[in-house]
Amino acid sequence: MSPEAESLPNSVSIFDGKTLSGWRPVPRTFGAAYPGGPSIMDALDLIGMDKLEIDIAGPIVWEPEKNAAVWTVEDGAIVGRQNFPGSGYGGWLVSEKTYGDFELVLEAKPDWPADTGILLRRRADDWAGFQVLLDHREYGGIGGFYGNGLASFSALPFSIRSVVDGDGAVIGIEADDPATSLDPVTDEKISRLSYAAKAEDFLDVWRWNDWNEIRIRCVGASPVLTTWVNGLKIAELDTATIDSPHYSPEGVLEWLGPRGHIALEVHDNDPIMGEARWGRGAACRWRNITITELGSEGALA
Repeated sequence: MSPEAESLPNSVSIFDGKTLSGWRPVPRTFGAAYPGGPSIMDALDLIGMDKLEIDIAGPIVWEPEKNAAVWTVEDGAIVGRQNFPGSGYGGWLVSEKTYGDFELVLEAKPDWPADTGILLRRRADDWAGFQVLLDHREYGGIGGFYGNGLASFSALPFSIRSVVDGDGAVIGIEADDPATSLDPVTDEKISRLSYAAKAEDFLDVWRWNDWNEIRIRCVGASPVLTTWVNGLKIAELDTATIDSPHYSPEGVLEWLGPRGHIALEVHDNDPIMGEARWGRGAACRWRNITITELGSEGALA
């Protein structure tokens, strides 16, 4: 645990290390692109692909409600995998309880590639929420933010790519190069943040193929979100000031409310990235999950 996490009193464990009590698995279903907007499936033209094109490109999950990720407890950690390996079907593990203002601390150990994250203020019956990114893959962001069902806004300070040895095996990560990246971090994505760490500083603290501590602070009705990795501040975002097409702070607050569930993610695969998004047989592991509920001004409740 980082010094910041250790100093917090009144932390409560929300994972007992043995069972999934207090959590429920749900399929990775999709809702509206943004509050009051069209469904994701109806909005496919926004990415220039119709259903026929995607079917040809495949695979994509057209009936996710019939499939879900596999969640187990192994060696004191929650483990999430696609069901079945290589199927492309992801899912969520959602907390039974809801939370308003809080600090969440957990340790994560993702395989490469594994596109995952932590969803905040998630609705009980919808995919919408603020996602803290843990995209441990090519062009992935770690510690930044994404708007699930919230106009797909993207706010992150940097992205990463793999380092390979002479045999082509991935042996670590380095900063992605915006000039060659398929999904570069643009000035627009960075400018949405009120604080943005440098990739070099992140790489100094990230532990390859090991456990990494993620700390998240969420405060306010339209929350200010802050992330740390292994004690290093990564990003801060005031969601009331997001400037992104179709994003409305008032509409988001009305849709999500001031409280919501926490969810862990196993991403589905898609025609664009395929198994580069979630490798065949890959897993993400989570342990030592604690939460400290805060008052409206960020003080201990």
